[in-house]
Amino acid sequence: MKIYVLTDLEGPAMVSRFDQTREDGPRKQTAMKLLTWEVNAAIDGILDVSPHADIVVWDGHGNGGIDVLEFHPEAKLIARGPIRPPYYLDETYDALYFVGQHAMAGTSNAPLSHTYSSRSVEYYKINGRQIGEFGCRAAMAGEFNVPTVFISGDDKAVIEAKQLVPNIYSVETKQGLGQELALHLSPQKSRESIRETASEACSNICQIAPLKVDPPYEQEIRVLEGQSIEGYLRGGAAKVDDRTVVKSAETICELFI
Repeated sequence: MKIYVLTDLEGPAMVSRFDQTREDGPRKQTAMKLLTWEVNAAIDGILDVSPHADIVVWDGHGNGGIDVLEFHPEAKLIARGPIRPPYYLDETYDALYFVGQHAMAGTSNAPLSHTYSSRSVEYYKINGRQIGEFGCRAAMAGEFNVPTVFISGDDKAVIEAKQLVPNIYSVETKQGLGQELALHLSPQKSRESIRETASEACSNICQIAPLKVDPPYEQEIRVLEGQSIEGYLRGGAAKVDDRTVVKSAETICELFI
């Protein structure tokens, strides 16, 4: 058994303020511990089913979200650094897990919701459908025939995931009440639920189909007022207007994901 775990810092229980995810200091350090303990709980759940599983975790948070001193001894970590899609995910993996996920930009009452950049992106669309980080990367895994079987995060992130993967196993770590407000599970309860549900997901991987988005792909990106599109243009996108670009590709990994 070989499992890829993708993490983000906005989704754990007790994390719902941007200063917990952006600014180095005691509050971010606490948030990183909360995430790492939830990741460790998911790893324990996988190991409960497959004691010799090869588990690789990618720290997907922009300025780092994993506390390396608390990281599970039986897994491997791709730490923050220069990396491009598909982030060393390939067809050798049996499943993709998301731990600490948030909803896409513009989602009502979704804590810390954004799409790749909370400061610059209004939305992403692929083939005309608005899509967030979960959808982009689950579809990327689908290109390798890897199913996305588990998500933990706020309730709006879980709803978003289930719209794309209806039978995904999920844990709602908190109920979103606003952009920086949530009703949280206790960290202990969240970890218990993650371990149990991650184990169930591992036992039922074969029941979940990979997410497939048919090529060719057209990605539309619109940035927030006052933000630049120059980076996207340098990356091969075409200008639509001062805030919107499109990029066409034959594979998901050629897009801005």
